[in-house]
Amino acid sequence: MRKIVMFLLALCLVAPVMEAQNKALEKELKKEYKDRKKELKKGGWEIFGTSRSADVTLLKHFDKLNTLGDDAKEVVGIASKFKSKNVGKQMAINNACLTYAQSSGSYIKGRVMSDMAGDGVDVEGEMDNFYAAYERLVEKEIRGEMDESYSIIRENGDGTFEMQTYFIVNESAASKARIRAMEEAAKESAAAQKYATQISEFVKEGFETE
Repeated sequence: MRKIVMFLLALCLVAPVMEAQNKALEKELKKEYKDRKKELKKGGWEIFGTSRSADVTLLKHFDKLNTLGDDAKEVVGIASKFKSKNVGKQMAINNACLTYAQSSGSYIKGRVMSDMAGDGVDVEGEMDNFYAAYERLVEKEIRGEMDESYSIIRENGDGTFEMQTYFIVNESAASKARIRAMEEAAKESAAAQKYATQISEFVKEGFETE
């Protein structure tokens, strides 16, 4: 009985704090949404590829980011100087996958260099093949985890267009893609196989410390 009372008391203390945090977050998201809407209008951008209004599209985007919380990573794919909108869309998708892969590769390299060097292990140089292969394979594997949120487009004034496509990546789900990439890339590097346990942990962590 005493445990139940203590639990209820703790709940009464925690609930107001959580409610205040949620309200603060909601307020910040509304501000972020309004600022983003102003940026699009000022930059001459229009929502592309959907019949939904800019209001609905942006609200759904920020709501999903809020729902996923720390597990969400926003990735932007950019395409410029194209005439065919379909070609531009594919360019933006490819660019987003490449951007994610390069970020993931940079993160892994940073962790390997800092953490292993701290343990007295010098792997500079011998891991280069692994880093290159890892980025290439992440770019390939991550496509299935890229959840497209919305695209914006504008004219350049010379008959060509510019596009930005926004994706939301669920990092927990994406970790499987990164692990597959790590396992394949390790086959090309004796150093990666030697330190497979440490590298695997870095890959699972993803972008947690960014």
